[in-house]
Amino acid sequence: MAQTKGTVVLAYSGGLDTSCILVWLKEQGHDVIAYLANIGQKEDFEAARKKALALGAKKVYIEDVSKEFVEQFIWPAVQANALYEDRYLLGTALARPCIARGLVEVAQREGAQHVAHGATGKGNDQVRFELTCYALCPKIKVIAPWRMPEFYQRFPGRRELMDYAKKHGIPVPVTPQTPWSMDENLMHISYEAGILENPKNQAPPGLYTKTRDPATSPDTPDVLEIKFERGVPVKVTNAGDGATRCTALELFVYLNDIAGKHGVGRIDIVENRFVGMKSRGIYETPAGTILYHAHLDIEAFTMDREVRKIKQGLALKFSELVYNGFWHSPECEFLRECIGRSQEAVLGTVRLSVFKGQVYILGRESPRSLYNEELVSMNVQGDYEPADATGFININSLRLKEYHRLQSKVTVKQDE
Repeated sequence: MAQTKGTVVLAYSGGLDTSCILVWLKEQGHDVIAYLANIGQKEDFEAARKKALALGAKKVYIEDVSKEFVEQFIWPAVQANALYEDRYLLGTALARPCIARGLVEVAQREGAQHVAHGATGKGNDQVRFELTCYALCPKIKVIAPWRMPEFYQRFPGRRELMDYAKKHGIPVPVTPQTPWSMDENLMHISYEAGILENPKNQAPPGLYTKTRDPATSPDTPDVLEIKFERGVPVKVTNAGDGATRCTALELFVYLNDIAGKHGVGRIDIVENRFVGMKSRGIYETPAGTILYHAHLDIEAFTMDREVRKIKQGLALKFSELVYNGFWHSPECEFLRECIGRSQEAVLGTVRLSVFKGQVYILGRESPRSLYNEELVSMNVQGDYEPADATGFININSLRLKEYHRLQSKVTVKQDE
């Protein structure tokens, strides 16, 4: 009997790539343990378990990490107002370190020296998975088949992969009606590749699965009140029917439902991948979009102006680090601590309307508000002396006067 090359824990999805990789790893002499994280995707997990075992997996772990995903990954991103390149709410980038952490924990539990994944050699996910694995378990060995010539030369296209699947009895539900790649979790779903690789092509009808077309969404808005503590949503109340959600997971799922019903959270962008190329992605992030707008509003209401400027810079760097896969880096941990500290006074309630693909802020209140109605009122002088503004303007105009005085001299000289 051939000697095994050791046990490998495979990040398994049940789809074409990871099913073929499972069988291929066994061909290479590995014992394979399949790890499937339930991170909120629509999946028949029991069917995936049976499939993995039928393909030869030694064991199958299916772990529900949805609650941890919301509380430990999504909430810090909400606190940060995390946004990559001004548009992307980081749904996939936040999920990868959560999944990879579970992958490493199973490998350590099983005494496995290897982990494996099905990320391609051109994308960001390979970096995100592996940086997390190496950070949490420096001695782990990663098998990335799509970067191994003996694998990608054998399977240069989908046809070869399909032929391999048929040969080994791997059932694969791939239909011509969905010629693009999809990746789903609780926070979002992404669509890329296939016909979407041409950035000129409009998303075909029927592509979107988490949100309704805003044009056919309800003609009556949902008005919500979202309560925040330390920059984290702790309660949502629907002003229409009184529905309330308080636990992190229930609250997020509820916001997904409401936002999805009204077509909120769709974007179609070209972004810069960490590996150096541009890619086109279409994303649906329903609840994340509502929370981004709500948190932005309550933060501006309660946070000092200069602190917020610094925090915005930290959020920009945080978003870049998360996108690039450095969740477990010392600099990202430091940023999370700093951003968390900035959120101590970010509490209060935001009232908003969700309607026809948009989120409209209607009002806000907070016991820690820095808004002074009497001070800002046009009808009450309060503790503000209007005459003082003259000196304020004079001091601030000094720099501008000097700059343009010099520019005038330069222009005169050039004209001589």
